[in-house]
Amino acid sequence: MTADGDAGRPGWLLDEVASAGRENLDRDHGARYDAKEDAGAAEEVRLCRRLGLTRDSVVVEFGPGTGQFTLAVAPACTRVIAVDVSPAMLAALRSNLAHARLSNVLVVQAGFLTYEHDGPPADLVYSRYALHHLPDFWKAVALSRLASMLRPGGVLRLWDVVYSFDPADAGERLEAWCASADASTGDADRWNRADLEEHVRDEHSTFTWLLEPMMLRAGFTIEDATYTDDGIFAQYALRRRAPIS
Repeated sequence: MTADGDAGRPGWLLDEVASAGRENLDRDHGARYDAKEDAGAAEEVRLCRRLGLTRDSVVVEFGPGTGQFTLAVAPACTRVIAVDVSPAMLAALRSNLAHARLSNVLVVQAGFLTYEHDGPPADLVYSRYALHHLPDFWKAVALSRLASMLRPGGVLRLWDVVYSFDPADAGERLEAWCASADASTGDADRWNRADLEEHVRDEHSTFTWLLEPMMLRAGFTIEDATYTDDGIFAQYALRRRAPIS
């Protein structure tokens, strides 16, 4: 894989650009993203240090968007590879990197299913609100690929919309989540009800009890799993298990 993206793909492979979500392919959305979403990047870097990130670490980030975490982690490690399928987000990321004058970040147009890691194994893979763009079959494939690019003992830090409620409660929980954004309808700098409804309807968030066995099957140990009280979001710290000799 080169920094110019995938030269071709099999007909059976998911089109990751088409699955990236309408808003993530929109340059106007990219321009507003930092106002709509705070990645808590400084705290995330501190957490990654506690999980083993050092100045010698190689970091691969999937779905960096405008680069909030990318820009925060680059000074804390030796190399960052920022992987995204969206031309709009890559344009915003490259602009932000140029402004920050960071020299240790490689930007690659690819995705979970098409990025081919080159060089030393990654010490940390990071992804926030990106894996849900893949249906469950492809999530399992993606997690296996992420494990393969990490060194044994390396860490996957994953945030996403992952449902921890019971399926019987789906209507109530999802309606409450969408209703929580009613007040921001029409505000371009905030997530509104239509945004959340679109996520539930058109994207591929799954249940914790489906996603977590995929993590284990891929070769990870779940060191930490944190769920929000509303059952909508989950944060994971996963560590790649050493192969059995």
